[in-house]
Amino acid sequence: VQLQASGGGLVQAGGSLRLSCAASGRPFSGYTTAWFRQAPGKEREFVAAIRWSGGNTYFGDSMKGRSSISRDYAKNTVYLQMNSLNPEDTATYVCAAGTPIMSTTRLETAYGSWGQGTQVTVSS
Repeated sequence: VQLQASGGGLVQAGGSLRLSCAASGRPFSGYTTAWFRQAPGKEREFVAAIRWSGGNTYFGDSMKGRSSISRDYAKNTVYLQMNSLNPEDTATYVCAAGTPIMSTTRLETAYGSWGQGTQVTVSS
């Protein structure tokens, strides 16, 4: 599956952004779609994930309570809504698809398909 991420940009602290991850080549059906982020000089970290079937969601500590993840069957797209953004959220956000078991949902090694990143910059 090919993934296309979009929706990044420059936002002031306290603002919101919605990132999109669109699939092409084959539908998301059967996959778990996740968002990871990586800031300069830092390791990639898990942000959120959603299972296409059933809609179970998972969140990393960094954005828990400030984000939501959803899917649109018709558009074959996963969305990451991020609220109350702060400068520490500045990073390149990347979406990925795979078939992890529950215990590996937050591990980047569980995902075999990766999109290009979309830059999110939060100004203070």
